[in-house]
Amino acid sequence: MSQNILKISNLKIAYGGIQAVKGIDLEVNEGELVTLIGANGAGKTTTLKAITGTLPGARVEGQIHYTGNPIMGAKSFELVKRSLAMVPEGRGVFTRMTIYENLLMGAFTRNDKAGIQADVDKWFGVFPRLKERASQLAGTLSGGEQQMLAMARALMSHPKLLLLDEPSMGLSPIMVEKIFEVVRNVSAQGVTILLVEQNAKLALQAAHRGYVMDSGLITMNGNAREMLDDPKVREAYLGEG
Repeated sequence: MSQNILKISNLKIAYGGIQAVKGIDLEVNEGELVTLIGANGAGKTTTLKAITGTLPGARVEGQIHYTGNPIMGAKSFELVKRSLAMVPEGRGVFTRMTIYENLLMGAFTRNDKAGIQADVDKWFGVFPRLKERASQLAGTLSGGEQQMLAMARALMSHPKLLLLDEPSMGLSPIMVEKIFEVVRNVSAQGVTILLVEQNAKLALQAAHRGYVMDSGLITMNGNAREMLDDPKVREAYLGEG
């Protein structure tokens, strides 16, 4: 049986009097690609930020276990050292550093120089656009290229769990296809992924399992392929009656 990498139990998140997440349960097993879909404002990004300890000012209750250990209250930099990486919504690349320097920043917890260079070469192979522009400042890249860079940078840390927050947001259709091709490729290499995504169809096509979040609650979960065929999911999230 697959090892449990992430287990969330009765997670509640409030900002002042507003309850953004209302007691959810979610788990991700080793090697899985699990997607969390739902409309804007459902609480998806808030959930990811609770996992990574990046919710200043919010009241967070419940339990979050990563590789069997509780991580509620852990600092985000500590989680990176424990091989948990996140590609945030908006990408967050270091705009005044080159592409190559951004990738090296992704490996700052490592000290195996030969291995780091081998990984730079590996991800340049996956993202040839980045290789062509290795010495270019990241801030001059297109949105799609920045998304590629943010993903490659996160993968440089050899994550046991990779959190992806809306990787297709604001990208052209052709770039969205490329990003999802890479997500499937990374998953096929055995990287465990939790994907938050508004493009429900592409997310469910790529994932092993899915969760639907609505107004701070998990309203449905199951096998991703079966969810693609579910009439309620098709009507609410795929635009099909």
